[in-house]
Order: sequence, then C-alpha cells, then structure tokens
Amino acid sequence: MSSIISDLQNRYTVKQYDASKKISKDDMKVIEEALRLSVSSINSQPWKFIIIESDEAKQRFSDTFANKFQFNQKHAKDASAIILFCHNPYYTKNDYQKVIDADFAVGRINPDISPERNRDEKLGAYVFAELNTDNFGFNGNWTKAQTYIAFGNIIHTLARMNIGSTSMEGIDIDLVKQSFSDELGGFECHVALAIGYSKKEEDYNAKLPKSRLPEKEVIINL
Repeated sequence: MSSIISDLQNRYTVKQYDASKKISKDDMKVIEEALRLSVSSINSQPWKFIIIESDEAKQRFSDTFANKFQFNQKHAKDASAIILFCHNPYYTKNDYQKVIDADFAVGRINPDISPERNRDEKLGAYVFAELNTDNFGFNGNWTKAQTYIAFGNIIHTLARMNIGSTSMEGIDIDLVKQSFSDELGGFECHVALAIGYSKKEEDYNAKLPKSRLPEKEVIINL
C-alpha cells in the first residue's frame, strides 16, 4: 500500500486531545510553510492563517463558544494549536497586484516581452476573480473556496506527519470576528482546525474503523 494511502487510512478526526503533548517548533514551521505553499485559483492567495498557541489566545478562542457549539470548546485549550482559516471577502485587483509583484521578485517573468506588457498579461488573470465578484465588490464565496483548498492541503500534511486534527465549522463566526478583529483586519473566519495529539485511551474515534463510500459510487473512469 502506498504510504500516502496508509496515512489517509490511518487518519481520523480527533475527539479528545492530550493537552500535555505539544507539537514541536520544527514541526510547526513545516505546518506553517505547508499552509503558505497551498495552491489557489490564479495563485490569488486570498487568505490569512491565524495560529493560536499561547494560553492567552486559547482563552480568547475558548470564550467564543459562549453561545453555541460548546462540543468543540474543549479543543480550544486541549489541542496543541488552533488554526483559523481566514479569507478576504473583498479581494481586489490591488490585492492581486501584490501577487504579481511577488512573481516579478522571484523571476516569474517572460524575458522576451517588455516588463509592462508582461505585468499587464499576468494581471489579466484577475478576470477569474471578477467573474465571482458582485456589484458591491463582494467575492467572499470565491475566496472562501480557495481557503478550503489550503484546509484540505494541511489536513493531508498533518496526516503525513502523524499529527491529529479536528475540522471545526462549528465556530461562532460573529464572536470569532469580534475577539480576533485586530488580527483579522477585515478578513473573515468561517472554519478552524484543531491540531495536536490524540488522547487515544479517551478518544472513541481512534478505535473505530474508517468509513467511506465504495469506489464504484464516487469514482467514474472514462
């Protein structure tokens, strides 16, 4: 069996974290770089990843469960870290210009055409964002979709690193926005990911078999 398939077979959603076990600084650096290297449409990168590790930040996150989704609250403090996946709901051409500037900084240019034309051609890809932008400049559905690509990427990365994770769409979007307004800076967070190590003796999900639909129902070979 491929090691990739083995990782995915063994991966499960952690239901109880061991608060005494922390992810090493070196592993956190790998996780952060994997987040940064995630793919997105037109390489837009319309995201921020807020990584919560300190006791103070964990308490702030824990407090956002005051009104609902309390079943996820324990992860706020027991997990080694929480990642808030944040997207820009009003992604502009100026935002994309920063991506183009980064392209030029690393040499992703065509030397056979002028810098001005080269830059204009690259900036032309912004049309894919425009196709998903309404009359008020809102394109949050599109940018949120890009953020979920990064979400899937990091879950697989964690599986390869033998680090557990728990997807949390069960968060109070409004209270997260209020508590982390300075860090969000106008971005929105609709999903979070707890990461760390399972307390297997108390984690019922660690003992259950993997369950997925059969291949014939989800794979179509032509």
